[in-house]
Amino acid sequence: MQGLRYGCRQVMTVGVMASCLLAGGCGSELSGTSSSSAAGTAGTTASVAASPSPTVVDDGPQPGYDQVSFSDPTRIDNQWLPLRPGAQLILEGESVEDGEHIPHRFVSIVTDLTKEIDGVQTVVVWDRDYEDDELIEAELAFFAQADDGDIWLFGEYPEEYEDGEFVDAPTWIHRIEDAQAGIMIKADYRPGDPSHAQGWGPEVEWTDRAQVDSVDQRTCVQAGCYDGVLVVGETSKDEPGAVQYKYYAPAVGNVKVGFGGDDPTQETLELAKVAQLTPQELEAARAEALKLEQSAYQHSEDVYGQTAPASVAGQS
Repeated sequence: MQGLRYGCRQVMTVGVMASCLLAGGCGSELSGTSSSSAAGTAGTTASVAASPSPTVVDDGPQPGYDQVSFSDPTRIDNQWLPLRPGAQLILEGESVEDGEHIPHRFVSIVTDLTKEIDGVQTVVVWDRDYEDDELIEAELAFFAQADDGDIWLFGEYPEEYEDGEFVDAPTWIHRIEDAQAGIMIKADYRPGDPSHAQGWGPEVEWTDRAQVDSVDQRTCVQAGCYDGVLVVGETSKDEPGAVQYKYYAPAVGNVKVGFGGDDPTQETLELAKVAQLTPQELEAARAEALKLEQSAYQHSEDVYGQTAPASVAGQS
């Protein structure tokens, strides 16, 4: 599904971590090829959301972007999506393709790289999306936190693969080809709040919007049970009848993904394993992210080619 799938063409929701990361981590899995689950209270799998699909109340880019409102943009401590360098998460579930249920795994690592976009330093997150243990997408996504606590998404570089071969790279970056940053997730939500654009990349049909569905829920997944969960419904302009629900636990992040409406992929995911990478593993992840960036300069000269290279946080 264009734009909504939790894998690398979706709104990324990435860089999420479970509470054990705050206590020093739970072991690592840099390769992303294992399907082992985290210890914790076993819960229900992600499923079709019972509530109705949110209504897209507006269209177009998110208003309110102001470059000067990002005084400390790489300190991302929003309770719904904390991004700590070295944090790795694995979500597991399935999606439907041609009527077949296919195992799906999403691996995300918050790197120690930053990338300047429109004068704002963003945190670089490296994602990989697997179907039945085959890598189908790899992505770099760029996030920054505004002074009010909202996290903005400044763009994505996704590489799509088929049978191990490069297929496409539908890239959008803020301020290039009419693309604009959007609010990935707000600091605060109240029932009834209007939807907000999570980014705007018209050249690649990236038009995702989010709207609060419910608050203060209890959700159980492989990694444990969480209270005070926020549920957000995501839609896109091109598929207004489909919705993807994401469940955010406070001080943890995205712990579950479900679907509703006319969603052909019927994707379900739940947080299965989290880890804090060792310095050596983080260095290896950084190298892979930089390798993907070099590929981005080759495959997306008109868009990614206009950006400055990523660098280690704190270094020019």
